Amino acid sequence: MTGRAAPAVLPPSLRAWLGPVAALAALVVVVLGVLYAGHSRPGRVDRWFVDPTADSVRPPWRSVALATDFLGEPAGAATLVVAVATGCLLLRRPRAAALVVAGTGSTVGSATLLKPLVGRTIHGDNLSFPSGHTAFLTALALVVALLATGRLGLGRTAGTSLVLAAALMGGAAMGWAQVALGAHYPTDAVGGWCTALAVVPATAWLVDRAADRAADRQQRP
Repeated sequence: MTGRAAPAVLPPSLRAWLGPVAALAALVVVVLGVLYAGHSRPGRVDRWFVDPTADSVRPPWRSVALATDFLGEPAGAATLVVAVATGCLLLRRPRAAALVVAGTGSTVGSATLLKPLVGRTIHGDNLSFPSGHTAFLTALALVVALLATGRLGLGRTAGTSLVLAAALMGGAAMGWAQVALGAHYPTDAVGGWCTALAVVPATAWLVDRAADRAADRQQRP
């Protein structure tokens, strides 16, 4: 069912704080995009971490970085999305499956649209801001955490902790891999992480709203 009896994918206990978090994340993306528009070198903040243009990671961590990077490639990302969405359908949670697809898709789409607008490059003409890989894995982690929060009936504190932890772990893992492999500057990873934080809550709200409206139409005589 997709009616009002179906669990919301945006848990009511988290709505009060997710809106401000999403707005702040969007502001960070805008600020970083303006600061690094048209740049082709690491900024001061980037140099605090590492020389992001150097492929310095060595075995066995290079294998870990490459495996993590694969999760953000089309084949790896599609496999993850299909697997999670299928799990939702098997649990009879079509609304959740819709969020898996829409949440990750809209996040990656937003990152893709932002790249040419910002025009930041790395290794020649490779557009780098924001990191689409980081945005994808953060978005998927956020979606799964939101669904777990709703299914487990977690309150505001526990749900907030779970969602933040998932976002941090997903974003940090992929961000590290992208910087370690020299594919992105650290601030590109931050931009990708914030893109997911800004897009996923809004997408979850839209999925709930669309599902509720569809249920209303079905219930009308």
